[in-house]
Amino acid sequence: MSGFRFLFGPVPSRRLGMSLGVDLVPHKVCSLNCVYCECGNTTKLTLERMEYVPYAKVTSELEEFFRANPDPDYITFSGAGEPTLNSRFGDVLRFIKALKPEVPVAVLTNGTLLRNPEVRNEMLEADLVLPSLDAATEDAFMKINKPSPHIDLKEYIRGLEDFRHEYKGQIWLEVFILPGYNDDRANLDALREAIIRISPDKIQLNTLDRPGAVENLRPANMAELKEIVRLWSLPGTEIIAPVPGRKKIASYRPDAENAILETISRRPCTLDDISKVVGLHINEVNKYLGVLEHEGKIKTSRQERGLFYSLSDK
Repeated sequence: MSGFRFLFGPVPSRRLGMSLGVDLVPHKVCSLNCVYCECGNTTKLTLERMEYVPYAKVTSELEEFFRANPDPDYITFSGAGEPTLNSRFGDVLRFIKALKPEVPVAVLTNGTLLRNPEVRNEMLEADLVLPSLDAATEDAFMKINKPSPHIDLKEYIRGLEDFRHEYKGQIWLEVFILPGYNDDRANLDALREAIIRISPDKIQLNTLDRPGAVENLRPANMAELKEIVRLWSLPGTEIIAPVPGRKKIASYRPDAENAILETISRRPCTLDDISKVVGLHINEVNKYLGVLEHEGKIKTSRQERGLFYSLSDK
């Protein structure tokens, strides 16, 4: 599989086609500890910006990748943490734009650092920014996102508003709907008001399609998501395509799927175990696990060391 440490894919992305991932922080350095995160619990909950992954190593891998591979549909800052926590984020973005000006760059971010003018300025060179906002009431924010204690919800939302005023590119705001956490009328009304102020180009409703960091979460069903679209009645609102569409994307690799199945056929494995054995980034493994779960080929069980995957009994 891939010999890169800080690049992954190209992966079949529901929103971005064939996407080359750039991961600027170790697993799992983040400013939030969201209950639904497919990558598990945050291990370093922080707002401190540092050069977590060295600039020279990332840029070297990018040059090596493009010497031997065709251009992807997107180059995407993502991974198992918050990319803007890397203090060299802006430098890496500028390097990519100089190296591959014809390939659009997307940033997947939770948006919490956009209250920082320096971060907003660094992000201006991106072609597409996909921030998230799951709650606009304090109670829901604490329950669903479990933020760093230094994050103020009003400042978080204001940072998204300020970025909209400064940024000329596309903003696709992702809202993760989790029944029992943020889907009651008061929370939905508060979210709608915040979204109107942020004024994104698209509002993308998402929900659980893999087990999250805590037990007993359930995804919103299609009827519930459609009702939110109707209730909000905001232009540009869409429900993100479900998992089955991933297999139709050109970059979906049957060899990766087979390697994952072979690994867990020997013994149950965690996401981290699978990633190390098959040599794929955690985010890439997650894409394939989502399809395999949907097809009923694998099952999960939560144990002391985390969530384990094994072949289904079918």
